[in-house]
Amino acid sequence: MTTTDVTIRGAGIFGLSCAWAMARRGARVTVIDPHGIGAGASGGIVGALSPHVPENWNEKKQFQLESLLAAEGWWHGVETASGLSSGYARSGRLQPLSDEAAIDRAEERRIGARDHWGDHADWQVVPAPADWGPVTPTDMVIRDTLSARIHPRMALAALAAAIGEAGGEILRDGPDTGPILWATGPHDLSTLDPPGKGIKGQAALLAHDALALPQIFADGIHIVPHADGTTAIGSTTERDATDLVTDAQIDALVDRARACVPALAQAQVVERWAGYRPRTRSRAPVLGPHPSRDGAWIANGGFKIGFGMAPRVAEVMADLILDDIDAIPDGFRA
Repeated sequence: MTTTDVTIRGAGIFGLSCAWAMARRGARVTVIDPHGIGAGASGGIVGALSPHVPENWNEKKQFQLESLLAAEGWWHGVETASGLSSGYARSGRLQPLSDEAAIDRAEERRIGARDHWGDHADWQVVPAPADWGPVTPTDMVIRDTLSARIHPRMALAALAAAIGEAGGEILRDGPDTGPILWATGPHDLSTLDPPGKGIKGQAALLAHDALALPQIFADGIHIVPHADGTTAIGSTTERDATDLVTDAQIDALVDRARACVPALAQAQVVERWAGYRPRTRSRAPVLGPHPSRDGAWIANGGFKIGFGMAPRVAEVMADLILDDIDAIPDGFRA
């Protein structure tokens, strides 16, 4: 067990996950964020933990697969330590198939899933369930059993409590002590070469309890039932947006979701959310030595898959910073 002091700048999903992984190994961890826990994109509402399609396999997809497979046990550890629910459940995902060509592609990808996922999860073409969409002309859907969902705000609260139980601190200000890990989102990405940026996304939360049902991905929209009896709809991708005002794009998003899943037709919108999601130029997370802060480390760029990547990101950064074990894929380096 190590007794290293570690400072982590940023209390989003990457910062808190890394803090927990290191605190669990005995490090004295201080997380510093002037804006508080989950003030950026990590404080959103969607929480879809879904794999990329099982074809054209690469190191990013392999890393994500390892993280998604580790997630159940990893979040169970957080919940046990904190006494709080993260809202995690490996409940699967449905995707509608629009025509025979789409069915054929899905069948081909089923072979890829078998090759890459092994016995850990299934990718199947099955009849669409009658009670929980999505609408599809073929009455057929893809159902995968690898996808999971998490409640982002519940998950961050559970992580924060687990860190506290392990002796760590989460502060709004304080000095840097020991190795410094930067996990501060779009602002820090702008210092990279080539620079990353924040991409605005908007999402909505509906008062619809579909807790035990799988999430749906249809018409480019994530529809995610949550543990608190709500269903999240997300999200837009607004590359040139310069403000975080919520607008009519959310209404259009909700209308499309209701068209895809008639069970949502009467569900009331209870929250509208907008945030900047940190995206690197490559769209992969950037991990390892910080390229523009001497002697520091970086874990950033979760973009749309930060919560899905977090368990594996946390463990490889803890390996690197505490034990000098470098298991970071080459494509994730700054």
